[in-house]
Amino acid sequence: MLVDSHCHLDRLNLDNHDNQLSSAIDAALARGVQQLLCVGISVNNREAVVEIAEKYPQVVSSVGVHPLDVKEGLATENDLIEWSRHPKVVALGESGLDYYYSEDDKSLQQESFIVHLQAAAKAQLPVIVHTRDAREDTLRLIKEYGSETSAGVLHCFTESWEMARQAIEMNYMISISGIVTFKKADELREVVRQIPMDRLLVETDSPYLAPVPHRGKSNEPQYVRDVAEYIAELKGISFEELAAITTNNFYRLFPKAKASLQNR
Repeated sequence: MLVDSHCHLDRLNLDNHDNQLSSAIDAALARGVQQLLCVGISVNNREAVVEIAEKYPQVVSSVGVHPLDVKEGLATENDLIEWSRHPKVVALGESGLDYYYSEDDKSLQQESFIVHLQAAAKAQLPVIVHTRDAREDTLRLIKEYGSETSAGVLHCFTESWEMARQAIEMNYMISISGIVTFKKADELREVVRQIPMDRLLVETDSPYLAPVPHRGKSNEPQYVRDVAEYIAELKGISFEELAAITTNNFYRLFPKAKASLQNR
């Protein structure tokens, strides 16, 4: 069985599913995806992702503010801790730093990221980290404000092996999306080959970044199987082994998700 460790169910294109989210979830279940983590990105979509998790037994959620959404409003430490008490909220984030699209609000992004790291330490929940063109600051803030006991995941990872290595040393996991299947992703493929199996997760980040052979389409959770099959080949192991290991890693990182699955 598989887990899609990062998707945005509130943003899926449901044209091929009669505008029914349940159909997209069923399509994922049919391809062996047993659970989905619907990730929050702003104070404005917090209720939407939690409501999806409440409605669908296979779905859990996170709450947080994406670095590109900080101008819409910040969450306080107390906000995050309070929101995290919901039984189906299994992580904080996604938070982090993104200097690729926006450099004019670096200080605001860093302020928000620090709050997420500190709240996670108090709530004892993992942090879902978005990082792009901000390697040094991302690692520095994790070292200064994070906690190994609430370490999380660098999601949709596209950075260097050196960054992955340092994050792993701080007890983080590395999640790989469909980007690894892209023609020009040779450097990322080399990084994936080096990631220890006990530190690896798979995701879609849907509706974005559909993997080969679905490039050009809107991404959706069922395509995490294509990502997993591709990574299994890179690692030289069977798909079944890759699926079992990454699923186990997911539940080790997000124990509330395992409890949710068992209680449904």
